Amino acid sequence: MFSRAVNLFVEGGPIMWPLLLCAVVAVAVMLERFISINRAARDNEGLTEQVRDLLKQGRVDEALKLCEDTPGPVPALLANGIRNRDLDSDSIERAMEELALRETPLLYKRLGVLDTIITVAPLLGLLGTVTGMMSTFNVIGQAGQNNPNAITGGIAEALIATATGLAIAIVTLVGYNYLTEKVKEIIAEMEIRATQLLNILAGLRRGDARGVTAGEGINREVASSRA
Repeated sequence: MFSRAVNLFVEGGPIMWPLLLCAVVAVAVMLERFISINRAARDNEGLTEQVRDLLKQGRVDEALKLCEDTPGPVPALLANGIRNRDLDSDSIERAMEELALRETPLLYKRLGVLDTIITVAPLLGLLGTVTGMMSTFNVIGQAGQNNPNAITGGIAEALIATATGLAIAIVTLVGYNYLTEKVKEIIAEMEIRATQLLNILAGLRRGDARGVTAGEGINREVASSRA
């Protein structure tokens, strides 16, 4: 199997070297991004519930530490919102949006390399086709049809290069689309969790306001009864 692959590589001509480079880079980037993005794509529903319970109990520092100790962009977003909890809702939202704008490019990091390989690999295969056919016609021009092995060698070079370029592009396209969809899911979850945190903080503020209002009313009643 290995010797057959080596023979095909040699028969594919010099264009196989840049195609091999494309394949190695594509595999390396897909593996690195797959590991990184899947770590970031963990389910944060349980984390949000824990944060809600801690904030309702007034254990703000514990909620903040929980988010800071949990890796991923969503916990970082929640931590940022908790740190700015004393601001008004619009300011908290802007602070979280700023963090999201910094985190999003990190999620898309190196995916542009895959997009480039998807475009370049078939073009390199086409270039191999052209060079292979040029070699074939050159042999025909020099020796006519008396050297069939040289003719078929040029055709084989053209077909192998084309097939290799298409295969690399197809595999890379599948990986690229999968990773892109995962990034979109993470960004959507960041928006959902940010909204949930804003609602939690708003609810706690309304509760504090009602508590203050009720306390003032009780104090007034006690004062009037003493008078």
